[in-house]
Amino acid sequence: MKISNIFTHPKFDKNYKKLPAKIKDKAKKREPLFREDAFHPILKTHRLHGQDKNSWAFWIDYNYRIKFIFLNESDVLFLDIGTHKIYK
Repeated sequence: MKISNIFTHPKFDKNYKKLPAKIKDKAKKREPLFREDAFHPILKTHRLHGQDKNSWAFWIDYNYRIKFIFLNESDVLFLDIGTHKIYK
């Protein structure tokens, strides 16, 4: 599934700014892969549960994730970025 547009929520923008430079670099490297195939095995994209049951997440690395929703077949909204704390 190709992603044409990525929009960001203000919460994502705020938390992205607080990330270490190393994690920002990793996130930037994951974006083209995500755009090409949102379900590429390296990303470990998965649906969330509970109150976030309409949301998805993918891995930046072992500790950091990007939480998002599909707006339609080709557009997504990045909701948050960070460690597992983004699920709370």
